[in-house]
Amino acid sequence: MSARRVVVKVGSSSLTSAAGHLDPEKVGHVVDALAAARRRGDEVVLVSSGAIAAGLGPLGLTTRPRDLPTQQAAASVGQGALVAHYSERFAAHGITVGQVLLTVEDVTRRSHYRNAHQTFARLHELGVLPVVNENDTVATSEIRFGDNDRLAALVAHLVHADLLVLLSDVDGLYTGHPSLPESRPITDVHGPDDLDDVDVARVGSKVGTGGMVTKVEAARIATGAGIPVVLARADHARAAVLGEQAGTRFHPTGRRRPTRLLWLEHASETKGRLLVDDGAVRALTVRKASLLAAGIVGVEGEFGAGEPVDVVAPDGTVVARGLVTYDSAELPTLLGRSTPDLAADLGADYEREVVHRDDLVVLHPH
Repeated sequence: MSARRVVVKVGSSSLTSAAGHLDPEKVGHVVDALAAARRRGDEVVLVSSGAIAAGLGPLGLTTRPRDLPTQQAAASVGQGALVAHYSERFAAHGITVGQVLLTVEDVTRRSHYRNAHQTFARLHELGVLPVVNENDTVATSEIRFGDNDRLAALVAHLVHADLLVLLSDVDGLYTGHPSLPESRPITDVHGPDDLDDVDVARVGSKVGTGGMVTKVEAARIATGAGIPVVLARADHARAAVLGEQAGTRFHPTGRRRPTRLLWLEHASETKGRLLVDDGAVRALTVRKASLLAAGIVGVEGEFGAGEPVDVVAPDGTVVARGLVTYDSAELPTLLGRSTPDLAADLGADYEREVVHRDDLVVLHPH
């Protein structure tokens, strides 16, 4: 397969030594593979873990810190060191790199998403290879992507990638743990049914923060948006990136859709809950309508306009998730009232949906 635009994600375990520090030889191996794809004419985006690992040495830390502030401090120091490594190694191939730090808003808020998309497009026009990481130094535990596997899937969607390659220390997906003699490699996954007999939680690496569960989840996000995914060991990077047989290939199961809806379904942590009646459930799941104040019977949690919330049916099922247009403090006085009534009583500004159908994803058809 000849992929014109490839997103490659490499995990910490594929870049670091046994002691947890950056390994220049491992970094060079990944760089050489990506440079080969560039020489072939492909556009390449690298989503790289390793910032925290790169910061351990300069800070005199022997192991990866567990608390968020120290992780962020290590990432702050390590981010520059990591990009310096990449810059030096790619420069030997005549390739300039550009650092792109993303936050969750960059793929969910329309203006941020548009800016991020334009940035990637311009970097490619200038011949620059983007090196992407989550902006660890400012992310909080509540708004983090959670892992770079999921981030890579969303970036692949953002840049309209033709292929997503997930590199790790495991050479693909197996029916059981790779160390067990009865385990067999899985070369192709065409849909969720192919994984029914696989205990994903027990078949991957324990190095880094990703593990096999998040890789399969990232593959599900990307393939659901029409992007094929290859999961391979980092020392097979060249074959995987160039489209040759390597590791496990996840085949597309869906078509492209707005990235913020992908994030809402797969990666968001909601700020509150809107309890709705059966009529609202039918409107959302059957008629694909927006959520109006008339169908809401209760509000839980504290949230601001534009934040993600769960929409909960009378039986307690979370039927949908969406970006709300009101603050939680505003909503209680609006519940159960029709939109024309609200407009007449409170003004034209209240003649709007609580969650617009374009900012809503149905999770359970009900």
